[in-house]
Amino acid sequence: MVKVSFSSALAQKDVKKDAETLIPEDDKDPEVGLPLRQPSRAWCWCMCLGLAIMLSGVVVGGAYLYRYYILEDAQVYVCGLKYREEDFMGPEEEEVEVGLPSQFQMQQLEESIRVLEREQVELINVPVPEFYDSDPADIVHDFHRRLTAYLDLSLNKCYVIPLNTSIVMPPKDFLELLVNIKAGTYLPQSYLVHEEMVVTERLEHVDQLGYFIHSLCRGKETYKLQRRDRILGIQKREALNCHKIRHFSSKHVVETTICEP
Repeated sequence: MVKVSFSSALAQKDVKKDAETLIPEDDKDPEVGLPLRQPSRAWCWCMCLGLAIMLSGVVVGGAYLYRYYILEDAQVYVCGLKYREEDFMGPEEEEVEVGLPSQFQMQQLEESIRVLEREQVELINVPVPEFYDSDPADIVHDFHRRLTAYLDLSLNKCYVIPLNTSIVMPPKDFLELLVNIKAGTYLPQSYLVHEEMVVTERLEHVDQLGYFIHSLCRGKETYKLQRRDRILGIQKREALNCHKIRHFSSKHVVETTICEP
């Protein structure tokens, strides 16, 4: 006769194991199923995002501080040109030009100039004129962007046009001219050059025009200009709202007439 017996400990284990298999998975604690690495990964992403924001702020702030100290360190030249102003009259006009001695036809224009040779930028401030009809202005000639911007201080409006290198000297040459004028080795006597511009459209995104033009025109109405072909003595005068800005960035004084249709 064979006697069969079971260990009580083994029987308890089997019963316990069978009982565990009967517990539905939905009743398990949800926190037990969450992976332990998920919180650490989210923390890493937050740290990376914070560092990126901090680095971008440092870069932008450094760029603006660099520009600020560059402008502060740049030497300001206050000088002027004496120029001859001549009136050209067409055959349709009956007025007669009266010849005057040369000393009565000479005028003088003074302005403040900063030349940033490394940045290839010329910054010009034209004060309120005393003896002729012209508006005070701040002007930027950006050779890197190939753009010129005029800020008419009387109208508080900005005007942008492609740079005319035929009448604007490069920064290196212009700086040499200013040094010679300041040293007294060159006392220029020049003449007046006329150019006409017409407003074509309004510009909304001045931040795309470079740092210097953006700083000049930020928060102001900004318009695009187009040069207007002009034949002296033939073109008839039109009823346009025009204003003038006189300045020099070479050996000649330029009168820029800006007309709005």
